[in-house]
Amino acid sequence: MAGTDLSALYRGYISCLNDQDWQSLGRFVHEDVHYNGEKIGLSGYREMLEGDFRAIPDLRFTIDLLVAQPPHVASRLLFDCTPKGVLFDLPVNGRRVRFSENVFYGFRNDRIDTVWSVIDKAAIASQL
Repeated sequence: MAGTDLSALYRGYISCLNDQDWQSLGRFVHEDVHYNGEKIGLSGYREMLEGDFRAIPDLRFTIDLLVAQPPHVASRLLFDCTPKGVLFDLPVNGRRVRFSENVFYGFRNDRIDTVWSVIDKAAIASQL
């Protein structure tokens, strides 16, 4: 898969998340997906994302930086949102916060099968 194709595929995945199009998630995420070293499978991944949207009703994934080198994608995602309650063990409680996530993806058969994510929790804490 060429880097530009992988970039387009990743952008489609981000659109799927922002649209909360859970029926289409399997087009982008492998059945056996691992998240930060743990096999959670597609259903666990979907549950995690649905929980994120319940906790953060105005959640929107914004790509700030995207590098594709098949079979990997590296991305810096930006968030500007108002979580309802506790977020990452921090009492946000409806306050607006801005933070980033650095995430690396491994692809297999044109679908994400590995995700390594680091969220800038310190940025959230500093705003509280």
